[in-house]
Amino acid sequence: MTPIILIPARLASTRLPGKPLADICGLPMIVHVLNRAREAALGPVVVACAEAEIAQVVTDAGGTAILTDPMLPSGSDRIHAALQNFDAAGAYDVIINLQGDLPGIPPDYLGAVLAPLAAEVYEIATLVAAATPEEAALPSVVKCACAFAPGQNIAPALYFSRNVIPSADGPLWHHIGVYAYRRAALEKFVSLPESPLERREKLEQLRALEAGMRIGVARVAQAPFGVDTPADLEHARKILEHAP
Repeated sequence: MTPIILIPARLASTRLPGKPLADICGLPMIVHVLNRAREAALGPVVVACAEAEIAQVVTDAGGTAILTDPMLPSGSDRIHAALQNFDAAGAYDVIINLQGDLPGIPPDYLGAVLAPLAAEVYEIATLVAAATPEEAALPSVVKCACAFAPGQNIAPALYFSRNVIPSADGPLWHHIGVYAYRRAALEKFVSLPESPLERREKLEQLRALEAGMRIGVARVAQAPFGVDTPADLEHARKILEHAP
């Protein structure tokens, strides 16, 4: 695999406006995410920016920023546009989509998300971690229906939902919004129309499953904290203040 990490970022967050530029311990959040991606040392890191303000911050931090159309509907469309700009020749065959609101993600998780793509059956890969009962009850925490064979850390994703799935006793899996796409899979995904279940659950990955694309999940120790609200931002500041 020859991976590239792309980080979509835009200012127009409804619950936390200006989120990528929010200060966390003296650095904008997008720079924390950029640094975690660079620490993974998997390949080039590019921030796909919707606004010039984000691009300037990334450039000032020594990163690579590409401006994309602010009207693009999703982060997947944004990274696809940036990829076409940065790598029109197709040198990179695997694209890691790292959300710009995961400032504390362990860098080794970006390597872990590549593992399912070692099996040709999977076109897209993502991460899960065991969900606590409290997380499982929250609609903001997306759950994945998957089952790991004994001793295995990779499984097919059968469905994603904001509700608790599957039913009955057994482990529940918290989906972590980091993806790895084969290049052709990303091309196919962004060409597809919004699907009925995607619209119903407001989960983009269901578009891929409805189109018959195979998603493999790798499990990791725990879900990294994401920043989506002012309370999340304060939580991130407290955690990263004491980070090594």
